[in-house]
Amino acid sequence: MGLQQYNQKRNFGETPEPEGKTQKHKGALRFVVQRHEASTLHYDFRLEMEGVLKSWAVPKGPSMNPADKRLAVHVEDHPFSYRTFEGDIPEGNYGAGHVAIWDEGYYSSVETDDPAEGEKLLLQGLENGSISFVLEGTKLQGAFSLVKMKGRQEGAWLLVKKKDEYAVTDHYDSEEHMGRLAETTAKRKTGKGTSAKTSKTKTTAKPAKMPHHIVPMMAKLTDGPFDGDDWIYEIKWDGFRAVAEVQGGNVELYSRNGKSYGETYKPILDSLKQLSLDAVLDGEIVVLIDKGYATFQQLQNYQNTPSEHLYFYVFDLLYLNGEDLRDLPLLERKKRLEELLADELPAVRYSDHVVGNGVAFFKEAQRNKVEGIMAKKADSPYRTGKRSTEWLKIKTHMRQEAVIAGFTEPKGKRKHIGALLLGVYENGKLTYVGQSGSGFNTKSLEALKAKLDKLVQPESPFAGKVKPNAPATWVKPELVAEITFAEWTKEGIMRQAIYEGLREDKKATDVVRENAIHTTEALAEAEHQPKAKKTTTMKESSTTKDKNRTTQTIAGQEVSFSSLDKLYWPDERVTKGDLITYYQTIADIILPYLKDRPQSLFRNPEGIVKPGFFQKDITHAPDWVRTIKLKAESTGEDVEYLVCDNKATLAYMNNLGCIQLNPWNSRIANLEKPDYMVIDLDPGENTYDDVVEVALVTKEILDKAGAETYCKTSGATGMHLFVPLGAKYSFDQARDFAHLVARLVHEKLPKLTSLERSPKERRKQVYLDFLQNSIGQTIASAYTVRPKPGATVSTPLSWDEVKPALTPEAFTIKNVPERIKQKGDLFKGVLGKGIDLEKCLKKLKQV
Repeated sequence: MGLQQYNQKRNFGETPEPEGKTQKHKGALRFVVQRHEASTLHYDFRLEMEGVLKSWAVPKGPSMNPADKRLAVHVEDHPFSYRTFEGDIPEGNYGAGHVAIWDEGYYSSVETDDPAEGEKLLLQGLENGSISFVLEGTKLQGAFSLVKMKGRQEGAWLLVKKKDEYAVTDHYDSEEHMGRLAETTAKRKTGKGTSAKTSKTKTTAKPAKMPHHIVPMMAKLTDGPFDGDDWIYEIKWDGFRAVAEVQGGNVELYSRNGKSYGETYKPILDSLKQLSLDAVLDGEIVVLIDKGYATFQQLQNYQNTPSEHLYFYVFDLLYLNGEDLRDLPLLERKKRLEELLADELPAVRYSDHVVGNGVAFFKEAQRNKVEGIMAKKADSPYRTGKRSTEWLKIKTHMRQEAVIAGFTEPKGKRKHIGALLLGVYENGKLTYVGQSGSGFNTKSLEALKAKLDKLVQPESPFAGKVKPNAPATWVKPELVAEITFAEWTKEGIMRQAIYEGLREDKKATDVVRENAIHTTEALAEAEHQPKAKKTTTMKESSTTKDKNRTTQTIAGQEVSFSSLDKLYWPDERVTKGDLITYYQTIADIILPYLKDRPQSLFRNPEGIVKPGFFQKDITHAPDWVRTIKLKAESTGEDVEYLVCDNKATLAYMNNLGCIQLNPWNSRIANLEKPDYMVIDLDPGENTYDDVVEVALVTKEILDKAGAETYCKTSGATGMHLFVPLGAKYSFDQARDFAHLVARLVHEKLPKLTSLERSPKERRKQVYLDFLQNSIGQTIASAYTVRPKPGATVSTPLSWDEVKPALTPEAFTIKNVPERIKQKGDLFKGVLGKGIDLEKCLKKLKQV
């Protein structure tokens, strides 16, 4: 915006305000809030960026209560020197009245402490209409968001406090917090602002003696990444899990099954001895390669080839100086841990995390060939010895621990071992899962053979017969191997299994087949876990005193939820919370089909046990939910339609009971021209094989027209066929084209199809519904859940899937996220540039 507008509004011969000049300075970013008694009292909220103060007028003043969403009107930039301005602006001048500093301090982006990098991110967010930051002032502390309001007055934003340890739940009035900044404000050790992951506020943990022989908390494997503002994400280190007990200068370092590492990793022991305190730490022993990530094989080689890149990455703190911290929330434990390790030790590192951005973090892990990521509930306690969905591991490739039960004879020039025979325990019995002959070198083969020779036994330890492809030597099932592989076969065998090394930290009897649970199931289960002990600065909000109500921050916006445990599908045990989790998991996929489109809400607040109802006119939506007023085609009256542009609005709709999502075929910028043409195949009493037959004939005709065609299950009994139009033609043209195609299909299948709208006029015929192509008409969105038994989803298909025995019941809320992960978005071409309708019509007339 620059300072031109600021200077034009002021006569510096009369006002004591500083003249506008851009002023860059080094160090942490600054903020100020000034109380301005102008014609109307308001508070000016200013953030340093680009050498100026980006400014918003906040009529009611900032609030530390997340339930308050303060209107903030974006005004002209102010000079950086305005940060210290106090005084009276004379009558007759712009903004006449008294100005006083209400609060000031440092601030940073929630994503980084680095001022330069943070400023870039903030400017980008400012342009996109949403920024999140952390304030370190006297009155204002912790995380906040500024979110631009769409469809409202120009320059209107919302200033919202995020839920964190600084947030309050009591009524907050800025006028009740008028005390001036003390002259002796506590000196900051550095110029840095705090980040979302650090805090000076302590909480009270219970006094206790140091616990010993800790069995670590463990994670469950899930099938894909997800975003969540109440989750943190860490690197999944590829090494040995270890617990360290530091007490009186002595250090015990042991594996997850209690095996002491003794002097095996002496540099780590020596580093931990430098901690002059009592602590219990949880982390991973790794060896880093030059690119900065860990590999299990490098750690395996450490005994033979010691590396200076041996580290103990610590991600949790369980005990510190007489206090047991395990009942405190994870983020509080990590804050204390980060402070504890602030002075870097030679072979010990703090394992950092990111908040909220799990999908992007996972993609970065894939790019760097990291084993995977960990997703952890930010408020979870440490559950000693438990495997919990509050900690989830998401792997970038298939990995499995396996028990070595034998080996085959080598062939050709190979020495020592041909292949390892591998198993896992199922119901207490060792089950064969394949063999591995890859991943070895001469030295590792020799070392492994020496270990296995000591375990040779005459009988196979497997339950059931196993027939290797070469003579086998059986061994006692005591050694555990780490295996990477391509996939599980239908028979439960690992395909293309590669040996990575031995797991000295795992008991053979603990090795089971690790099956990933669906992310939606894991998140729903995590939400129902008992919560961690509240920190002393975290008060129960008024919206959460009712156990059936809660709030979550989604994409920087506080969204209220109710009755998340209500069973929407009783037979399938699928709850309202599961529905919300499903849509948040696939939000990036479904939102392009919802954005900028009026929504006709179909609400099922009681789930599928009671009939739903349509609601078009939205009169009580929160300020941050975008709406648009349009004339309803049916009544001619003005209707306030909801528009779903983001994850927060999507969650708001789901909380209203919107199971099924019904966007218009056209977008607000071009309401008269649809993005696609639709033919809805309604089978009535027909089988789905009949629907498939009609769909294939329809595609055949559209192929002859040169029209690209996409299909999806309706999620109920029918199928939807889409042809992209690119918003180049009117609804009348789209409907006429659909009618022509439907007529040609009916001519080919006169007994199987019908153009009659009334079910009474058709018997055992599939209705070719071309009338969906009118302004204001809606059809269930791609990837939307339907309020039908089975929690089925309207699922895009590839045409090679459209064949006899296809069934819409196969695609549900539980498996569609995994399908998307595997196949991607099969429907994205629907929003493409579109067909040449005139050419298509000419070709059809020749059919």
